[in-house]
Amino acid sequence: MPTDPTRSAIGTWSGGRFMHFGEQLDDERFLRLITPDAQLPTVLTADVYGSGEADIWVARALAASELSREQTCVVGAIGHDFYEGEREGPKGFPRFSDPRLRGADQYASYLRMATERSLERCGLDQFDLLLLHNPDRTGYTSETVWDGMQALKDAGLARLIGVAPGPANGFTLDLIDCFERFGDRIDWAMVILNPLEPWPGELCLEAAAKRDINVITRVVDYGGLFYDDLTSEAELGPQDHRGFRPAGWIESGRGRMEQMRPIAERTGLTMIQLACAWNLAHAPVKTVVPTLVQEAGPQARAVEDKRAELAALPADQRLSPEDIDTIRRLGDNTNSMKLKGATPDHEGDERADSWSLYERLEDVAQRWEIDPSRDLVKT
Repeated sequence: MPTDPTRSAIGTWSGGRFMHFGEQLDDERFLRLITPDAQLPTVLTADVYGSGEADIWVARALAASELSREQTCVVGAIGHDFYEGEREGPKGFPRFSDPRLRGADQYASYLRMATERSLERCGLDQFDLLLLHNPDRTGYTSETVWDGMQALKDAGLARLIGVAPGPANGFTLDLIDCFERFGDRIDWAMVILNPLEPWPGELCLEAAAKRDINVITRVVDYGGLFYDDLTSEAELGPQDHRGFRPAGWIESGRGRMEQMRPIAERTGLTMIQLACAWNLAHAPVKTVVPTLVQEAGPQARAVEDKRAELAALPADQRLSPEDIDTIRRLGDNTNSMKLKGATPDHEGDERADSWSLYERLEDVAQRWEIDPSRDLVKT
């Protein structure tokens, strides 16, 4: 029987190879890190990682696993066109729906081509779940796009389909609107959420629950902080993606974590397990995918220990409603960053990851009691 995404999972963005978080693992360690096993049978990837190389590593991991195909869950993601598009520096490859690349009449054929090639690299006939990766405004709103995604499901190339906003935080009203428009087709969504970043991810969870859409949460570790071995004295590499965070984020985050630590100790959880449990306490959240980071320096824990810690996440929910509320209050980050997607403070022309509010989204905000000028801006 096929497996849906499990309670905890591993992403190929871990290990520092395709996303620059911490040290890059060598081949042997990286393969062990992402190989599915009985404790962590779900692996997530995206075709754009390494321009297809991450998919090849998934094939190797599946071959190395002692589990059968039916005992594993493989989640793929498509959306960035590295076949015909040109990389735009740190912005990466353009979305497939970029009008410079193709018109709407070619969306479905691109989605099918990208899915088939990704499956071939992974050595698979079908993804258990296929996500639309980092969509632009067109990806959230186009019926043609979602007809194309549904066609992949109908053709048996994906058993389930969904949407994965990003790469940065935000896209709140866009995601809720996407749920309302295409919720009859969307099975899963992936958002950023953790006890030190409850905002803005929490704002879309009720809408997901109303549409019976399951949620995967990433960045559960808050840039690796919840593993307890990243200190303010650490020197991040020059290309480390965490360099975009504001100055002092490590010291500030550790200070708030210390106030949460008594809850972790009382409930028998490590700090990363506390973060996972807090996320999973939200009704539609079914899967947590923290990034497994090998930090540099003498204080660093082995990434293998962090994987084991994730694998040992207790099956029961140990946090009380009072614990959940306390953690939310201690980690409150409301209005702490400029968000992506449709926001009141967007400036200039529409970009692939940022655009102005428009009337339909203002109606969405009103229905869900979200005040964009209060709830979706940096103050």
